[in-house]
Formats: sequence, C-alpha cells, structure tokens
Amino acid sequence: MRANVTTLKAKNEMSAARAREVLQEWVPDAVAGDREARERVLAIVYPLVRRYCFARLGRGALQSVAEDVSHEVCVALMTALPRYCDRGASFLTYVYAIASHKVVDARRAARKACAPLEDAGEVACTDAGPEERAIAQERGTWARSLVETLPHRHREILVMRLVRGMSATETADALGTTPGAVRIAQHRALARLRSQLPQTSAIADIADTAA
Repeated sequence: MRANVTTLKAKNEMSAARAREVLQEWVPDAVAGDREARERVLAIVYPLVRRYCFARLGRGALQSVAEDVSHEVCVALMTALPRYCDRGASFLTYVYAIASHKVVDARRAARKACAPLEDAGEVACTDAGPEERAIAQERGTWARSLVETLPHRHREILVMRLVRGMSATETADALGTTPGAVRIAQHRALARLRSQLPQTSAIADIADTAA
C-alpha cells in the first residue's frame, strides 16, 4: 500500500469539486472490491489528504510526521472502504473525518505545539488580497506569535486558505463546516490580526493602501 501511495504525484491533484464528481463514479465499485476502482479512488484522494495533513501539522520539524500521517490516512481509508455507507454526505467528508482523527492522534503523540506558518513560503491562495498576502508572507517569531493569539480554528483556516491554497469548499469539507462559515472565520481572523498590527509595520501600510 505504501509503495503504491508514494508513486502518486501531487501535480495530478484535482480540485475538491472535480474530485467529488469523479469519486461518485468510482466509489461504489471500490466499496464492492474492484481493484481498479480502489486504485483510482486512492489516486484521487491521496494528494488532497496530503495537503490537508501538511496544513494541519505544519512543516519544518513536523514535515516527516505529516507525510507519515498522509500514508496512514490512506491505509485506514482503504481498510475501512468496504464498510463505507453513503448517508448523503460527500465521500470527501468521510475521507477528511478519517484524516482529522489521524492528525489528532499525531499531535497527541508528538506532545509539542505545531507552527503551521513556519517556512510557509509564498502565499498560494489565488484570491487573497494585499492584506492577506502581507500577513501570510510575514516571517519571524513576531509574526508566528501574533498568529498564535488567534483561536485554534481560525489559525487552521488561515493556514489552509492562505498558505496551502485550499479553496473555501475544500477547507469546509476538511473541517466539517460550510464554505460561508470558512469565509466569515477567515475575515474575522484577518480583522483581528490587523487590529493588533502597529501602524508603523509594513503590513499595516499595505493594508491601509488596499483599504
């Protein structure tokens, strides 16, 4: 299983919306035990699971943990697949529920705080404005400590949306909420960060320019 998973390429990742459409076709046969269908389902969900795990567990010291958890999620999914029952929820919601439990287990095992914005790099969210880009790109201990003042759910949403480039729908699926709620939480989180920024900071200058 692990060997098969590692051959999958992130560049083949499709959007959550497209994944839902394709999975509707393949999941029933995969549940029934069809090998080709199971491999197809795995190829679709693995890149999404991997991105989710890295968003939740961060990078740097926890990078290897996120990678391992991604594989664990896929193994658990394939094991549980014969028992999957469609009760109206998206199959991706089922996948993300498994991933969420694995992430919680990994955090408990690690016994240390995650720093999801560490080494974040460029902002991936294509619809982010100047304020969002400035906040996501800001480096250093000061910026990370500022983000840590946010509620846990708000921090997760900012990382998924601004650092990992996940859409509001993908983030909603991952967190078991709605795209509207994700957008509202993102707006509130950014507003709270902006209220704490000193007016002399570069971020504040950019935010004022964009207003």
